Amino acid sequence: MAVCSSISISHVEYLRFDADFYHPKYLQELETWRTLDERIGVSKLSHLISAPVRTGRTPSSRHIKEEDEIISFIKTDGIREGRINFDSAGELPKRVLNGTDFIPADSVVVTIIGATPEIVGRAAIIRDADPRCVTNQNVAVITTNSKCDPYFLTAYFQTSFGRDQLWRHSRRTEQVNLNCREVERVLVPTPDISLQNEIGNMVRASFAATDDSESLYTQAQQLLESKLELDKLRFDKPVGYTARFSVVGLSDSVSANRIDAQCFSPEAVFYEDWLLKHANCDRLSLLLSSTAKGRQQVEAETGTTDYCSIKHITGREIVGASKAYVVAGTSIAKKDDLLLAITGATIGKIGIVNRYDNLIFSGDMLRLRANGSVNPHYLLLTLDHHLGQVQFNRWITGSTNGHLAPRDVGRVLVPRLAPEQEEQIAALVAESLEKRQESEHLLDQAKSRVEQLIEEAVRA
Repeated sequence: MAVCSSISISHVEYLRFDADFYHPKYLQELETWRTLDERIGVSKLSHLISAPVRTGRTPSSRHIKEEDEIISFIKTDGIREGRINFDSAGELPKRVLNGTDFIPADSVVVTIIGATPEIVGRAAIIRDADPRCVTNQNVAVITTNSKCDPYFLTAYFQTSFGRDQLWRHSRRTEQVNLNCREVERVLVPTPDISLQNEIGNMVRASFAATDDSESLYTQAQQLLESKLELDKLRFDKPVGYTARFSVVGLSDSVSANRIDAQCFSPEAVFYEDWLLKHANCDRLSLLLSSTAKGRQQVEAETGTTDYCSIKHITGREIVGASKAYVVAGTSIAKKDDLLLAITGATIGKIGIVNRYDNLIFSGDMLRLRANGSVNPHYLLLTLDHHLGQVQFNRWITGSTNGHLAPRDVGRVLVPRLAPEQEEQIAALVAESLEKRQESEHLLDQAKSRVEQLIEEAVRA
């Protein structure tokens, strides 16, 4: 059904004549903003910044030399849920950057160019503890003044009100995009700064919980590595022609039923030999009561059962599962089961079922159910560790579309420690996941508080 609005010439803003800018939804929200301005105050972002909104740039020369200092290069796909995923950031040599390229701490970054509206308007904040970083022209950098808590602004941009403001001011050409001046026109609620700080502190606490989560997981990794003396192990990657192959015996080829270079890459052979000689190991198949492949399902909002695919593996657990209808014979994953990606570009990606009692899963995932002889959280860490990932990569078959067969998954060597040491590592992993959930809860609280503030002011 067609949607249209009628406005007078006197109500045309910023010489905008595009229909999207005057969508009935946005015009109705203008009444909300007028009421809100009377109750708690509203400002254009341009009145809340200490410097003009700017974007980053992409230097023409990006070649990194051995002696270069490396700077993180933030891109659109690295901005998620209030903070930056630096693992997905690019790298630039410091020598090609200017001092003004660097993003100051407490700056809010917002995506302003994308193929769809959903990509535009993602917001995050740069913290003191983050690596020094720059960004490109698809991301706007906002530095607030004393009238606006940047953490409050980050929460606001993640609410429906904040996203609508960014979407309204965007232009739908070949790509959805905003320029810096359009970002400055966005309306922002301006309650008393003490109330902004209260909400901003929820966001700060959320980030602190995430930091704790990452620290706990790192402690678990380091404990495993120290007990196995992996912290002293060094794999010198061969260079040149010899980097492409290993010399193995015929019995090894027969045992693996493979003769390809990938299966016998120097790294794969090195770690397998080391594990067999220096660690007490079990094959993964001996630690599982069962494995099961999933089935592709059509996601449906009205579905009766939680359903996940590889995209729902986040931070080593299943998060944000969708819904689908159960088909007879579909495998079910239960709490503490592991789900492993066995097809596609992210083979080896693994997560634990931690937030769901029953879950169906896609056909590109394999369910791993521990048999009681190993704690699933300890198993999660060992398979997510480089030792496990190297082994998964070793057994991939196929060229165009890689695949990891269930029987080959069972070949993976799992290092075993004393029971009390494994339980200590498992407890750290479990606590890390709990802290991640706490972080998400605090961030949701902050966003809900902003929305509640707006709705209560309008109703009053």
